[in-house]
Amino acid sequence: MTVFLIRRLLGMALTLLLVSLMVFLIMELPPGDYAERYAFRKFSGTGVAVTPADIQAIRVDLGLDAPMLVRYVDWISGIVLRGDFGQAYSFLTSVTNVIGDKVWLTLGLLVATLLLTYLIAIPVGLYAAVKRGSGADYGLTIFSYLGLALPNFLLALLLLYFSNRWFGGAIGGLFSDEYKDAPWSLAKLWDLVKHLWIPALVLGWSAIAYQLQTVRATMSDELGKLSVTAARARGLPEMRLMVKYPARLAVNPVVSTIGFDVNRIFSELPIVAAVLGLTELGDLLLKSFIDLDMNVAGAILLMLTVVIVVMNFLSDLLLAWLDPRIRLEG
Repeated sequence: MTVFLIRRLLGMALTLLLVSLMVFLIMELPPGDYAERYAFRKFSGTGVAVTPADIQAIRVDLGLDAPMLVRYVDWISGIVLRGDFGQAYSFLTSVTNVIGDKVWLTLGLLVATLLLTYLIAIPVGLYAAVKRGSGADYGLTIFSYLGLALPNFLLALLLLYFSNRWFGGAIGGLFSDEYKDAPWSLAKLWDLVKHLWIPALVLGWSAIAYQLQTVRATMSDELGKLSVTAARARGLPEMRLMVKYPARLAVNPVVSTIGFDVNRIFSELPIVAAVLGLTELGDLLLKSFIDLDMNVAGAILLMLTVVIVVMNFLSDLLLAWLDPRIRLEG
């Protein structure tokens, strides 16, 4: 197990290094840079003609004239050594100040969505497999197909309507008006929890449907294995048999795709944030791309990929614990 852990840690470190380089290259892909956007905003409507020399002067002032490799080394060394993500040009402050609480709100939303996804998908998928061919199984199958077909933003609109119509819930946002700018307290945390279920359900809708189908299919396959038949013939209690053999192996595909679920959830976050009025990283990422503020966009993308890599590492450890064959085969 120690060798398994060391190999995974080394692989994670190498992956993070390559990811940081890819993120920086993505930051460089859009045509132009913030110097051009800044010059346009500063002189727009003033009647002053902007020359290439003016743009180059702004570029030099912002440090955007250095070669790409130099800027990458400065950027990644600042993050690793000082936790400094650089300057958020369009906000006239540091990236750390711009991101602020949005990081923790986004992570909280991701965790809540993942928990809701697995708490629903795993037991429901297991039940559908055990009751395969029943009315409940067909109903759950239809539900999962709807989850894969129905756009998340449409579900968000429906939930907002019914939440406001039946429960008097506030439309949009993660906090009530009285807690938006209030300091953190138990009351504000509870207010966040009360608002969190709508975006968590919306973001987890497609993931629940996908993982429900995965668990159902895997469990159905495991139920037909000879090991299950032999254990049943030995008189092992049915509930203990299900948990010890087929159910334990049926969740392996779910555990192995935790990182993909995180990626799927964050990919759907910007449009859901726009519908629900959420103040988190998805909305900020979209705005930073529009403003060509690549330091903010790069910091968000790097944080997302770090979360995905770490979740994949944790899923590897959990898989090794659930299934010893993975440890032995490496």
